[in-house]
Amino acid sequence: MPASGVRAATIAARLSGLGLPARVEEHERHTSVEAAVPESLSADLWREVLEAVAEADRFGLLATSLNDRTLWAVVRKAVPATGDVGGPSHQR
Repeated sequence: MPASGVRAATIAARLSGLGLPARVEEHERHTSVEAAVPESLSADLWREVLEAVAEADRFGLLATSLNDRTLWAVVRKAVPATGDVGGPSHQR
């Protein structure tokens, strides 16, 4: 398993241990982790969840109008060159 897969699996295991079953998917340039987030999470649990996803290169929360919330995290497979850190859509 590539290093990105190991980091993503570690994040997924931490989230699952906090009661948020997570799924990991391999992609060409990154490995992603996703977990459904229930409506009510204590502040302490949120803090632990954020500590877990802080190990990723990027993370966020997707919320829909149907009150579905999905936490996502991305671990890059390769380290970007200095000038390309934000990707092609990022201003330099």
